[in-house]
Amino acid sequence: MIASFSPIWWVDVAGSLLMIIFAFISLGYCLRLRRLDAADIVINYLFWVCGALSVFAISRSVGHLLKQMLLLAHREALWLSIQPISGAVNTCTFIVVASVTLFFERNWKIYGTIVKDRHELEVAHEKLLYLNQHLEQLAENRSAALVASEHKYRQIFEVSKDMILVTHTDGQIITINPAGRQLMNEGQDSQTSVEGKEFQQFLSGPQDWYAISRQIQINGSIINEELDLALRDGTRRRVLLSGSIARTLAEEAATFHFLIKDIQQRQLMQKQMAQADKLASIGEFASGIAHEINNPLGIILGYTQLLLRSEDPAADQYQDLKTIEKHVQSCKTIVEDLLNFARTSAPSREKSNIHAIITDTIRFVRHHGNPDAIQIETDFSTDLPFIRMDEKKIKQVMINLLTNAIHAVGDEGRIRILTRLTPSGDAISVAVADTGHGIPKENLTRIFDPFFTTKPTGKGTGLGLSVSYGIIKGHGGQIQVDSEVDKGSIFTFLLPVQPVISAR
Repeated sequence: MIASFSPIWWVDVAGSLLMIIFAFISLGYCLRLRRLDAADIVINYLFWVCGALSVFAISRSVGHLLKQMLLLAHREALWLSIQPISGAVNTCTFIVVASVTLFFERNWKIYGTIVKDRHELEVAHEKLLYLNQHLEQLAENRSAALVASEHKYRQIFEVSKDMILVTHTDGQIITINPAGRQLMNEGQDSQTSVEGKEFQQFLSGPQDWYAISRQIQINGSIINEELDLALRDGTRRRVLLSGSIARTLAEEAATFHFLIKDIQQRQLMQKQMAQADKLASIGEFASGIAHEINNPLGIILGYTQLLLRSEDPAADQYQDLKTIEKHVQSCKTIVEDLLNFARTSAPSREKSNIHAIITDTIRFVRHHGNPDAIQIETDFSTDLPFIRMDEKKIKQVMINLLTNAIHAVGDEGRIRILTRLTPSGDAISVAVADTGHGIPKENLTRIFDPFFTTKPTGKGTGLGLSVSYGIIKGHGGQIQVDSEVDKGSIFTFLLPVQPVISAR
């Protein structure tokens, strides 16, 4: 039995046609994928493989169809001549597929490395982004901390009550705080009046800056050095200077930083405390002497006055007794001054009118002196309150001040008494001004010392101003003197205010 060849023929023909169709469909899909991502190596590989397989499918299918057609036409010889060409084409397509596959394997390894590197780069990029974000936050935090620190130290610099000064190592001033400007009598708006100048020109001693800079450069700092500042108005100010050196990273000297304290008031308080201690010691000594002298003086005065009663005023002995009485009275006055100086009892304060006390004092000194020769003017403020004070003690102060003024002006001078409320409103100011001979500058620092007097011997005890000083201090006030030779003096005392009602 011979089988029919027809089914095989149809299968071969149909298979070849389907192979061509499927090859083009696959190639079409690869083209679409390649358009979506032309850089993808896998898609490129599939595209070239599908292309090669499509060529192979067309070549093989065309070869099969041509074979069947030539065999049906009994052209076996022609087929035999064409068959090697068809086989060669098929072989070439397989070579292309193999080459693409080998090339793909190599590229795939490279691609894998690239993908790995790309992944690592992406991870590194994410880390860099993370670090960058945190670095920005850290930088912002550091910047905020620096701003806060700068603000804090700027506040300290601006509000400090002590002078803060920064200079170059040669003394040229870089910056100074407001307290420093105020201490050196420079205006707040005069920015160029201090900066740029040499600090040594504000020092009273010519060698002060050399000693300061040398000590800082050797020891790195200077602590609590007392010196005088020479201010622009010609006055001097006692200060306490501390400083240090700020160096760069290269250990080269950069700037000097100074903190300068004004100790003028502290020294004044120390002098006042020393004065108070001295007064207390002298007071105890004077009190003991006064009591020892007062008793025999009383006996001498008593017997002298008894003898005067029985003696004829015209007799020579009577005049001798009057001389004894006069000098004993003078001695008792001195003893009384000593006792007043030695008394340290607290003042008995009551609400009083300072104007009434001054008026009574003027009447008293006029009554005991030459009314026509004393020219006393008053300039009373109309808004002074009553204050709590010891009237007797304040009257004693006024008597001492007016008596001294009368002795200073003589018969041709003038005395003026002024009362004012201080600008702060916390004290009453009383000034006794005269046009007398004035007080020499060298005596001003001793004017309130006990037993110090410029009057001739026998004309004063030198205790009046010391007693007045103690009384005013006992009231919580202050007393001071301004004087110029041949122009006069002004004694001013302040009493603290406790307003009750107006003393108009």
